[in-house]
Amino acid sequence: MNEEIILPSIYDLKPRFQALLRPIVNALARAGVTANQVTIAAVILSFIGGALIAWQPDATWPLLALPLVLFLRMGLNAIDGMLAREHAQQSKLGAILNELGDVVADAALYLPLALLPRICASLIVLLVLLATISEMMGVVAVQIGATRQYQGPMGKSDRAFWLGAVALALGIGMPFGGWVNWLFVVMLLLLVMTIFNRARGALKETAKALHAD
Repeated sequence: MNEEIILPSIYDLKPRFQALLRPIVNALARAGVTANQVTIAAVILSFIGGALIAWQPDATWPLLALPLVLFLRMGLNAIDGMLAREHAQQSKLGAILNELGDVVADAALYLPLALLPRICASLIVLLVLLATISEMMGVVAVQIGATRQYQGPMGKSDRAFWLGAVALALGIGMPFGGWVNWLFVVMLLLLVMTIFNRARGALKETAKALHAD
């Protein structure tokens, strides 16, 4: 196969989302809020959301709270990057917190879903594992001379959308059933595709740079 598999990703909507958040970002910068503080807040929020699910895995209200937690986390993730880039707050510590924070927050928020009734726990564990590998693949690209890779179709924002939709459906009373586990299987396949796309993207970028030289 010579070309990477391209499917739409919610990440493609990021510029529009950032435009909506820019007034908030500017206000936070004026108030002295730093990008690193926002990054840490996103991780803490994820731990709280995951803890609520783990605390009462048989209740529906933590599932109803999950889409809100995911949306707020997505907003915080966008805000920290904008603060760093647009308000001269970029730092090596910030880069570490940003990348490490994402995988830690994913694990904290999604692993408790394995405790839900009639959910195949191994699928959730595999989902978190492949999500971590996909983010690592994006970072590893930098080590071989490419830029950070963000290809989908199952990037961070896509995972948030899919899992938020599942939580909402279950929270409003849709019965647990085989459809949930099969949806997780589809997510796993899309994560494998994402890892492949990011690896291919990084290799193509470095090969193009080599030919340009």
